[in-house]
Amino acid sequence: MLWKPHVTVAAIIEREGRFLLVEEHTANGLAYNQPAGHLEAGESLMHAVKREVNEETAWQFTPEYIISIQLWRKTPESPSFLRVCFAGSCHDHEPQQPLDDGIIATHWLTRDEVVAKTSQLRSLLVLTTIDQYLQGEHYPLALLKTFIDIE
Repeated sequence: MLWKPHVTVAAIIEREGRFLLVEEHTANGLAYNQPAGHLEAGESLMHAVKREVNEETAWQFTPEYIISIQLWRKTPESPSFLRVCFAGSCHDHEPQQPLDDGIIATHWLTRDEVVAKTSQLRSLLVLTTIDQYLQGEHYPLALLKTFIDIE
């Protein structure tokens, strides 16, 4: 059997003590998550996180550093995910831009407000990564190297 984790990206975006989260439809009902999504073919991780933030929130995102690289699986029967979580800032919001399918709204929530929604979080990584950010865990973007279509 060939095992391949899904490669995803996520963004921690904090402004004045509030974190940008998306409220989205999932197979398990409504959930809250960081702006996040799958890496697409031929795409760098940096491009993927900028694209996902824009598609899900209508904000332009500038990655500033990496919070963590996480290997996650909910249960032995569940798929595995290799998730690269970035932190950075947003600018140039386009409120009239339609959001990705399944995204209902965006919310700026404090950590305490996120904790109050623990049962509605997409995964435990949402709060874990916010806490990693608040604890000052950050690593340079220079750790990431892209070698696509290079002989």
